[in-house]
Amino acid sequence: MNKINQKHLRQAAQTHRESLRKSLQHRLEVARASGNDQLVHQLEAEAAYLHLQ
Repeated sequence: MNKINQKHLRQAAQTHRESLRKSLQHRLEVARASGNDQLVHQLEAEAAYLHLQ
């Protein structure tokens, strides 16, 4: 694979991880605001599993 394709793949992966992080952060904010502690714990575990925290 050439360097240009590798660069694009790295950028796409980085963009995808940032999108996951933002989505998870929003979901956590909503769960906390609604007082859903069980969901908060699940989302925190998901973030830890994905190394997003």
